[in-house]
Amino acid sequence: MTTPDRIDDVDALRGFALLGILLVNSMAFASAFYGLELADPAFSGTADRAAHLVIALFFEMKFYLLFSFLFGYSFTLQMRSAEKSGEAFVPRLLRRQAGLWLIGLAHAVLLFHGDILTTYAVLGLVLLVLRNRSDAGLLRLARWLVILIAIAWSALGILIALDPMPLDRPAILAAAEATEVAFRGDWDAIIGQHLTELSSVWVILGLLQAPCALAMFLLGLIAGRKKMLARPQENQQLFRRLIRAGLWIGLPGAVIYAYASVEMRDSPIAIIGLSIGLLTGPFLTGAYVAGMMLLFGSKAGQRLRDLLAPAGRMALSNYLLQSLISALIYHGYGLGLIGQVSPLATVAIALAIFTAQLFASRWWMARFAYGPLEWVLRFITIWRAPQWRRTAPAR
Repeated sequence: MTTPDRIDDVDALRGFALLGILLVNSMAFASAFYGLELADPAFSGTADRAAHLVIALFFEMKFYLLFSFLFGYSFTLQMRSAEKSGEAFVPRLLRRQAGLWLIGLAHAVLLFHGDILTTYAVLGLVLLVLRNRSDAGLLRLARWLVILIAIAWSALGILIALDPMPLDRPAILAAAEATEVAFRGDWDAIIGQHLTELSSVWVILGLLQAPCALAMFLLGLIAGRKKMLARPQENQQLFRRLIRAGLWIGLPGAVIYAYASVEMRDSPIAIIGLSIGLLTGPFLTGAYVAGMMLLFGSKAGQRLRDLLAPAGRMALSNYLLQSLISALIYHGYGLGLIGQVSPLATVAIALAIFTAQLFASRWWMARFAYGPLEWVLRFITIWRAPQWRRTAPAR
């Protein structure tokens, strides 16, 4: 990455990923019914279902994959940075992953049980082990990770469909109500609820998100080796092929996933729809990457890139800030609005938060070399205090 423009492209993609992550996570903050087999009976109107459908169609199962792809891409940048500084890469990465895991653990316990950082910290070690494999070997492994996890969830859905169990609706409603009461409580109640949910969320992380995230890590590593995002002019045809694959494979799969997860969430068909979403989600994510890279080459796209890039440069800080603001809105140590905000209003609040982050990030990055948590993680990585203030350009 030799020019500021090329770095800005990657940072802007990271900023774009933050938007999708926030929209999905906000739905989980706002409702105790998120992820359950029943919809919230208080918000079951047409507008409510439409909001859920849009989020499921365009954002769920796609944007954490985008974040994962960029993590793998950035892995190659960290390797080059260590090489240029003359320092051993492995100790630096081990310190970085340990710091990321600790930050993620605090995030999961205090703010949001759906934290992805601890998973990234562990998977980063797997990426370290695999880093010297050939591109072809990494591509095969990524492909089989996605295929096998999709087959596993599809088989589970078929087995449940063959021998369905009636839903215990009163128990589900009671569990959601208990969750709302806990999240409207004090610090002890909220942390206790996070710990309770963490004891079961490992199933989703380990058997759904982690394999797909690792697959995208590997694809990002391949792209980073080839400097695909640093050389957009050389990859125009590739980007156009990715967009076509996203439209013809990713988008139909997303439609099936969204309809099944929103309109058939109490049926085993929802699990089969999930498996289709897992299989086709990377294609739509690839189309997002390609579409944004092509857009950044236009004048309007350059303005969008310049708007998104500062937020992407401090993505870790913004990710945790999103959780903090959402927790203050929906949890008891703030406004305690969980279960009281419609899906459409939740989306509007998330967009307002992201807009504020764009301007705040631009202000911050004009004055400081790193975001607050990026500085902390950089300190842990290189084991010395990095520059804090941005150096004024020479005149």
